[in-house]
Amino acid sequence: MSDIMEYKGYHTRPEYSAEDALLVGEVEGINDLITFAAPSIKEFKKAFHDSVDGYLEMCERQGKTPDKEYSGQFNFRVGSKLHKQLSQLSYRENKSLNTVAVEACEQFLVSENK
Repeated sequence: MSDIMEYKGYHTRPEYSAEDALLVGEVEGINDLITFAAPSIKEFKKAFHDSVDGYLEMCERQGKTPDKEYSGQFNFRVGSKLHKQLSQLSYRENKSLNTVAVEACEQFLVSENK
């Protein structure tokens, strides 16, 4: 069972704030900050939907392209030894370094999901 909610391609996870006695959340994976809170899960879901809708409407009014989750690009650092090994593998396999990195990530996820 997942506690992650999805609406129009945006995601959130309710968290309980004991201090406020509310469920609080924010849209994950985007640069813009969209937060909301509600006293029940039903109202939290509505607040999430209303917040996403309001964000999309605001972007449209301002002529701004809304942030989307997970553009498919991210940078990460590896040590020079690993970088060299990956580069050599990509050369031997006649693949781009990006392809080798993607395949390694996919293999890791497959092994994690077993």
